[in-house]
Amino acid sequence: MGHVFDQGFRPFFLLAGLWGGLTVPLWLAAHGGIVEIAPAYGDRNWHAHELLFGYAATAVAGFLLTAIPNWTGRLPVRGWPLAALAGTWVAGRVAMLSAGAIGLVAAAIIDLAFLGTLIAIALREIIRGRNWRNLVVIGFVTLLFMANMLFHVSVAAGAEPDLALRMAIAILIMLIVLIGGRIVPSFTRNWLAKRGRTLPASFGRTDRIAMAASALALIAWVTMPFSAFTAVLAAAASLALMFRLARWRGWATFREPLLLVLHLGYLFVPLGFLAIAAGPWVSVPHGSVVHLWTVGAIGTMTLAVMTRASLGHTGRMLTASPVTTALYAAMIGAALLRALAPVTPVHAELLLLSAAAWSAALLGFAIAFWPVLTGPRRVATA
Repeated sequence: MGHVFDQGFRPFFLLAGLWGGLTVPLWLAAHGGIVEIAPAYGDRNWHAHELLFGYAATAVAGFLLTAIPNWTGRLPVRGWPLAALAGTWVAGRVAMLSAGAIGLVAAAIIDLAFLGTLIAIALREIIRGRNWRNLVVIGFVTLLFMANMLFHVSVAAGAEPDLALRMAIAILIMLIVLIGGRIVPSFTRNWLAKRGRTLPASFGRTDRIAMAASALALIAWVTMPFSAFTAVLAAAASLALMFRLARWRGWATFREPLLLVLHLGYLFVPLGFLAIAAGPWVSVPHGSVVHLWTVGAIGTMTLAVMTRASLGHTGRMLTASPVTTALYAAMIGAALLRALAPVTPVHAELLLLSAAAWSAALLGFAIAFWPVLTGPRRVATA
């Protein structure tokens, strides 16, 4: 454990794997009446909050704190400041579980402290490094903080926090559209170049159109989730993103699961838009749309980035072991099973299988990558 606070990805990817894997079984136990958790919020709202603002936000923190030194050329946040930030995250998880005892206001303040502190740290580093280009990423994290605040205000007012949850999902999906649009073709280009293969298309007008179409469709979905107008915008976004993804030549990476999984994770974004587009005509359950994005896009992309960054930043080979490949298969299986569950007569069975696959993927990551995340960086030898 001596190296766990050396870089941001180490504690936060580890916490993401552990908490993401444990949250779903806890929710199923509460949903089935076996245990009572977070009655102040209700098991459904707690489940949604903890996967978006607990798990996903933690993975985002690990990515940001690792990427910012590369963006700015400054030293990474490490040691006691990093440990204090991780402690703030842990306090937020405890507060969400104990809101009935400490009160909703206190729980909200403690929970919001993590993203608030993360934003302050990221802004300080970017401003001191004069890296203005990446302020847009911090802007999205700030919007995520605001969505979390809206969640707490809604619950305190006795209202359902659905708007806040859709807002959080949309922000995370837009982060995938933005950051995935940088790293997926870049990593693919590097891998294909070494093999003398045709390279992905360069960033251009197609990418800008896809990003703009995605933003418009997401805004419409947040504000008018069941509107025919939203369905039309979602159809346009799906087509634009499919075309964008095809230009990255993902099919040429099938021999390297560490790279292929990034393309498959990104594919769930246009699939989610496609489900929204089909909704008014074929009655696609809203839960299928949500889980194509939350489990499929967010779950798969975060797992893909966590595995790749953990290997690359600790001096290991950038290739997926059989165990890592199995983790990817479990996450993709969880997404497909969860999306299909509402439209089949075996809903409960598929729900349980999906939950098991999700937890296997994330807890499996925490176990398999524990030595990577807590041990020293490997030093290349001649």
